[in-house]
Amino acid sequence: MAIGAYVEGPAADGAGYNGRVTSFVILSCIVAGSGGILFGYDLGISGGVTSMEPFLRKFFPDVYHQMKGDKKVSNYCRFDSELLTVFTSSLYIAGLVATLFASSVTRRFGRRASILIGGTVFIAGSVFGGAAVNVYMLLLNRILLGIGLGFTNQSIPLYLSEMAPPQYRGAINNGFELCISIGILMANLINYGVEKIVQGWGWRISLSLAAVPAAFLTVGAIFLPETPSFIIQRDGNIDEAKILLQRLRGTTGIQKELDDLVSASNVSRTTRHPFRNILKRKYRPQLVIALLIPFFNQVTGINVINFYAPVMFRTIGLKESASLMSAVVTRICATVANIIAMVVVDRFGRRKLFLVGGVQMILSQITVGAVLAAKFKDHGGMEKEYAYLVLVIMCVFVAGFAWSWGPLTYLVPTEICPLEIRSAGQSIVIAVIFLMTFVIGQTFLAMLCHIKFGTFFLFGGWVCVMTLFVYFFLPETKKLPMEQMEQVWRRHWFWKRIVGEEDDGREAGVIALAST
Repeated sequence: MAIGAYVEGPAADGAGYNGRVTSFVILSCIVAGSGGILFGYDLGISGGVTSMEPFLRKFFPDVYHQMKGDKKVSNYCRFDSELLTVFTSSLYIAGLVATLFASSVTRRFGRRASILIGGTVFIAGSVFGGAAVNVYMLLLNRILLGIGLGFTNQSIPLYLSEMAPPQYRGAINNGFELCISIGILMANLINYGVEKIVQGWGWRISLSLAAVPAAFLTVGAIFLPETPSFIIQRDGNIDEAKILLQRLRGTTGIQKELDDLVSASNVSRTTRHPFRNILKRKYRPQLVIALLIPFFNQVTGINVINFYAPVMFRTIGLKESASLMSAVVTRICATVANIIAMVVVDRFGRRKLFLVGGVQMILSQITVGAVLAAKFKDHGGMEKEYAYLVLVIMCVFVAGFAWSWGPLTYLVPTEICPLEIRSAGQSIVIAVIFLMTFVIGQTFLAMLCHIKFGTFFLFGGWVCVMTLFVYFFLPETKKLPMEQMEQVWRRHWFWKRIVGEEDDGREAGVIALAST
């Protein structure tokens, strides 16, 4: 058996589960997955407005004067401002705290409840952003958006994974990342359009329009069904869960899947403290992956592109309008790659996408660093041909991320965690994403100022590390039912030594399944 792999048997084709992707599943997942647009819109909008001169002139005048050509300031340092980075990254600290609270809400009151809370708070934050007259209102806007995203990002990937048939779980869950890309693309297009408003208040439109996708999600969530897993976990209403499962799968032959859900729920009910339980030895693989996958996701440098792309393209010499359009181009590439990922993830598996995307990102970051080292100095401009070469390489980079680490960061941790720790595991994932996004947001402009092109070599080194981690330590999970995921750890060359032979009430079922 190859290192990092596991032997696929009949279980990998759905373990005898029946059903298909029904219109009911598609509609429910479209509404829930649209929550990704909220996250994407915020990522895209913040970088755009912080490159707009009227916005900088009103709220960050020091940055505006640096940008307008202080000859003593290095090209790499023109946007280096503590206040500007606090504006960009304060959202993520609020999101980190909120997602830890969201875990309890999601577990006790359901996935839909967390989606409703998140959407409502996000709408309130959008109002403060559009009406801001000082930096304090901007910060309140960011904090409220962070709380909203803490709830939606914690609950939506869970919802999608639990609603999807096992054989299509990858494609449906990847829809969340596709919505993030669509949100960023929408934000980039809006920024490009409103930047042309000569009166200088276009940034208010950018910040206010965040309420539109949030309203769609909030209203839609009112009509969403809960997942069969939560219905059984909540009150043991097997009849209600059975009817819903039959409607979701489009068949009456769902007894096998229902039995597995009941079994998982029985184990879950004995778990009173999920965050304490996830520290147990038998959950060590899930804990390590829930911590490292989102950590690695962020140290790729992707959010440098997401919310600093216009700033970065202005830094290397493109004008305001051209820099905003460059951000649109990179996002179109990412969106196309997201769609490709949805098509191939359940055919080729998670590991292959991780590895191919990793190699693609390594080469991209090293190449960008080399071009900047050779052609972009502290003072003076960069030749336009090389600026556009950087844009092309960035498109290659975001495409590699968008069909690998982007969608799989939300998919893999949700599908490997059993029901009793699933909500806690997803909270850890989102908390790490928010924490690392905050760290990157706080430090990137300073890193760019002090280590210049070396910033991209640093990101490239991290991508090397994470690609090796996937090769050696991440097993394949495609098409395997979430309730039968324990077998991948017992078959893996490394993790089987960690989890041992602990019996958690499902061992007999795993042995029987492995012997079929």
